[in-house]
Amino acid sequence: MPTAIAPAQKDIAAALYAVEDPEIHQSVIDLGLIYGIEIHDGGKVNILMTMTTPMCPYAPMLQEMARKAASEVKGVTETKVQLVWDPAWDPHKMCSEEAKINLGLIW
Repeated sequence: MPTAIAPAQKDIAAALYAVEDPEIHQSVIDLGLIYGIEIHDGGKVNILMTMTTPMCPYAPMLQEMARKAASEVKGVTETKVQLVWDPAWDPHKMCSEEAKINLGLIW
């Protein structure tokens, strides 16, 4: 009987890179919205994610997009996306350099 392949954080992060905020047009990874990826026994994944604002109208959609993207990684059997608000999202501290340039925060 073949053994199951355990998903790696880097594979899940790569899948999440394809998830883009529809309003800002940047990856949730580049925006720094992913606070953590926890992998538990049996391929169960918990993603800690925030939004740019608590009033983000796309929050449910982004959560589902992140859940679906991570669920497609080989070895993932279950995915939950948990919204967290601490620390509060700060684009100056949490965005990648590319996202900061695209958002006009640096040039």
